[in-house]
Amino acid sequence: MRTAVLLLVVGLCVLDATSALKICAFNVQSFGESKANNRKVMGILLKIISRCDVCLIQEVRDSKGAAIKALVKDLNRYDKSNTYSYVESERLGRKSYKEQYVYLYRTNVLTVQEHYQYPKLEGDGTNETDVFSREPFIVRFHSPTTLVKDFVLIGQHTCPKNAMKEINELHTVFKGIYQKWKTENVMILGDLNAACSYVTIKGWKANRLRSDPKFHWLIGDDQDTTVRDKTHCAYDRIIVHGREIISGIVPGSAQPFNFKENFHLTEEEALEVSDHFPVEVDLKPNHRYLLRNEL
Repeated sequence: MRTAVLLLVVGLCVLDATSALKICAFNVQSFGESKANNRKVMGILLKIISRCDVCLIQEVRDSKGAAIKALVKDLNRYDKSNTYSYVESERLGRKSYKEQYVYLYRTNVLTVQEHYQYPKLEGDGTNETDVFSREPFIVRFHSPTTLVKDFVLIGQHTCPKNAMKEINELHTVFKGIYQKWKTENVMILGDLNAACSYVTIKGWKANRLRSDPKFHWLIGDDQDTTVRDKTHCAYDRIIVHGREIISGIVPGSAQPFNFKENFHLTEEEALEVSDHFPVEVDLKPNHRYLLRNEL
């Protein structure tokens, strides 16, 4: 009996260590054909992204779509224990400069239930009520292996000079998504430029997303999500709302992933990949599901 209990405890510990669901957000800094054709850069990207069950890629600049297709193809070759797919936003931007959001995810652990491109305002896109330079791209996932079965990711890359207004407006985006999909389990993530010269103490006090106690900022102000040694800014954030998803977070798992240190790169080598570190957080596994299906 004691042996059986011990084996069960060991099994649960193994599941805790290996079966948490990792959610990441990574500004890959002008990801397009040039980076996709750079074998060294792609090799590092594969190491980074294959750590994640779902990863929001920002600053996808390839109008042809070839770079992301190449990345997904390489991911499926690199990590044969999982299968990867993606869902992408429109090409977004007020003028000629355009970016896309892309969620890369493991199809063997996650299902996309629905996705939603936050709408642009009609007109020339420069009026005061049109807050976002790149409107949020929102995806609802189903996750049978975690305690939280369904959750929504709101991906956002703010314009630096307008970061405070865009972060504030994400509160309105959340309310709209709650009305649309009737779920409180929401995670806002991405390069929000939410630090250093782009924010002010006065601005934070007036910011709805910052001041509303229902939103938990998992990446703290003292964190550094920048690659350069001379900078120390928490630009990239993960913010969660909803009792179920908050209780489903693995304590201490929200952090930047310093791939420069982890992969023993020089600053120059790391900057070839991006000037940002990814940010990540883990969701607790559903032990009953995993014991039934994996042990």
